[in-house]
Amino acid sequence: MLHLRTPSTVCRTYARRVRAVGLVAVTLLAGACAQASPPSATDPAATATAIAQHYVDGYYHQFPGEAYEIGYPDTPMGRYGDRSVAALGAWQAQEDGWLDTLRSLDASTLAGTSAAIPYAFSLDRLEASVGRRVCQMDLWNVSPTWTGWQSMLGSTMAVQPVATAAERADALARSRDMVRFLDTEVANLRAGMGQGYTAPQSNVDAVTRQVDALLAAAPEDSPFYSPATRTDDEDFQQALKLLLVDEIRPAMVRYRDFLANEYQARTAVGVSANPGGADCYQASVRFHTSLAIDAQEIHDTGLREMERIQAAMLEIAQRSFGTSDVKSLLQRLRTDPQYTFGSEEEVLAYARASVERAKAAVGDWFGVVPDAEMIVKPFPAYQQASGGGFYSSGSLDGSRPGTYELGTYRPETISKAGMEATAFHEGYPGHHLQMSVAIFGGGVHPILSYMYVAGMAEGWGLYTESLADEMGLYSGDLDRLGMLSNEAMRAARLVVDPGMHALGWNREQAIEYMLDHTAESRGAIEGEIDRYIATPGQATAYLTGSLEIKRLRSVAEERLGDGFDIKGFHDRVLGDGAVSLPMLGDAIEAWMREVEGAAER
Repeated sequence: MLHLRTPSTVCRTYARRVRAVGLVAVTLLAGACAQASPPSATDPAATATAIAQHYVDGYYHQFPGEAYEIGYPDTPMGRYGDRSVAALGAWQAQEDGWLDTLRSLDASTLAGTSAAIPYAFSLDRLEASVGRRVCQMDLWNVSPTWTGWQSMLGSTMAVQPVATAAERADALARSRDMVRFLDTEVANLRAGMGQGYTAPQSNVDAVTRQVDALLAAAPEDSPFYSPATRTDDEDFQQALKLLLVDEIRPAMVRYRDFLANEYQARTAVGVSANPGGADCYQASVRFHTSLAIDAQEIHDTGLREMERIQAAMLEIAQRSFGTSDVKSLLQRLRTDPQYTFGSEEEVLAYARASVERAKAAVGDWFGVVPDAEMIVKPFPAYQQASGGGFYSSGSLDGSRPGTYELGTYRPETISKAGMEATAFHEGYPGHHLQMSVAIFGGGVHPILSYMYVAGMAEGWGLYTESLADEMGLYSGDLDRLGMLSNEAMRAARLVVDPGMHALGWNREQAIEYMLDHTAESRGAIEGEIDRYIATPGQATAYLTGSLEIKRLRSVAEERLGDGFDIKGFHDRVLGDGAVSLPMLGDAIEAWMREVEGAAER
């Protein structure tokens, strides 16, 4: 639903969080949450705070299936989002109204208030969202990665609560709503074809294979049956099984048959083949990185960073592996049994040991480390072949821990190189610590806890992979080489993402470039490439953000000298959530002035 329920649970939670800031902040929030529409522009701080609250609450009520990843509280649990053309039009009208109001405010009047950061963040995200409409993503979203329904709906059901009768009723209602959701996907894709917006054939083939795997599974093995495995209610189990067989499975068949028999995919992989494709790519880069960077600049940065990384890899190759042939060494790390895993259990044990080692060390490098549980588990069977790792944050009430899921399919093809770096990226000191600070650290508006800019979020994850080396967390040069290989993958993303979407590269050209420069297997790289094709611009966020965090740290170290404190720097980087990179720069500048001021007193 599009209207906002006020006062909501989230508003009450935020009021508790900011109570220590002072009565004024609490009063402003109470006013914001009590109104169905933003206050008058004569009270800019209250207006900005209210719009931020309305935006984040509205988003997760419009798209409640996406709340599984971020753990947003008080969302509808009995349905998925409505992505029909009419519903999206109504949602976009709301976005336009919020944006118009924010633009009418005098930002200078917010300086120094608790509304300043929620205002700047809401303005950035709304402008980025409106700008990306040119892509018409919902009209060609055939995606084998997390933006595809087969991943998102399955992940949602994996965390669907079923402890009470009411929760189990919601689980059945949401399961039944999958039929409407899938039929809407077909309707959107059919409309997209009519307007010239289509997905590439390679992704259509990948998604078809994924749906075939879902259809081949017994009902009890389906990811959509997950709620039934977490309760002893036999009536519920039987009802969900019948839903899967009688309603959901036919809807999946309709979707699959539409792709196979009716859908007219494009042959080119790049979004430039769609109407407005060049503008779409620029808008997508802006959306994911929060920066306006053109495709050629991104590509050139990737090539330059790759040269630096390859030189560092060569040094390790010579020192610890007795070779100067980095490409052959990477192939050896992908195939030699001494550098790969023997079982799924071995993969998971390696990742869990890395997480525990990092967890024990973060207190020396961070001042704020919330006590938030994280578990490590494999991807569900239908998704394991996609490789890589994925983090989902825990719930605000602590009932669901943060989760690091990773690919364990064919462990003999998974290199140990990079496994530790990825665990640090997804767990400590990476996304789990990052999101735990945002959710449990206190004092931030919910929009900063539950919405994020990929440039900052993923930039932080990549930054922590090299930070882990400073922290002494890597087991040896094999794992350091994996760290560099991971960084090389992010540099390769800067090369291949604009390469495919704006510079005319084809899929195989992108695959070969990544094989030549990283330790990843061909299967993992093919999955990566298909992901980039489905989500233009997102892959550029990682290294772009990491380079900016490193640049800001270098500036602070040089400017503050002996006054630089790594704990203080890290806490300030994470303190406001995953804000835009320009906002992060402003925050670090303010922190440096504070440190300098304290030194003068």
